[in-house]
Amino acid sequence: MNPLQVIEKFYPPGSKTHTILINHSRQVAKKSLEIARNLAHPDLDLDFIEQAALLHDIGIFLTTSPGIGCTGDAPYICHGYLGRQLLDKEGLDPAFGLVAERHTGAGIGLDTIIRHNLPLPRRDMVPITLEEKIICCADKFFSKTPQHRNRKMTVSGIMAELTAINPEHASRFARWAAAFKL
Repeated sequence: MNPLQVIEKFYPPGSKTHTILINHSRQVAKKSLEIARNLAHPDLDLDFIEQAALLHDIGIFLTTSPGIGCTGDAPYICHGYLGRQLLDKEGLDPAFGLVAERHTGAGIGLDTIIRHNLPLPRRDMVPITLEEKIICCADKFFSKTPQHRNRKMTVSGIMAELTAINPEHASRFARWAAAFKL
């Protein structure tokens, strides 16, 4: 499977959103592989990590986020589960869709979805596998927004952002950062 070919089914090459998505996804894939290699865990599938990291944000075009060229109808928070739907429809291994669904924030728990009445399916969307955690963690280091696109975040900066959004996300990210020695 070639992740870039999958992306190009939904994003015209050379379009603003394609360029932003590819650049961001490559940054996340590189960071994910760096984390995985530093862990030296014998069961980690580096090919899967790279491919899944490239595909994790495939659902953004279905959301409303004009700053990155997305003109869809759904709120941006929905891009993870919408990405899962796309990848599942493409017939990919379900593990790819789960990475897409579970990477938003530091994962979104069912209790948070219900408590805040988020426009998401009523299910846990928190990373479970080590690969999902690595990609979710790596994603936090890079933004797609124009003002931050070429800047790599620091662990303390990520913690501050996540704390403002949801302290539970910050706590989860902190555990991963410590486990991954970031």
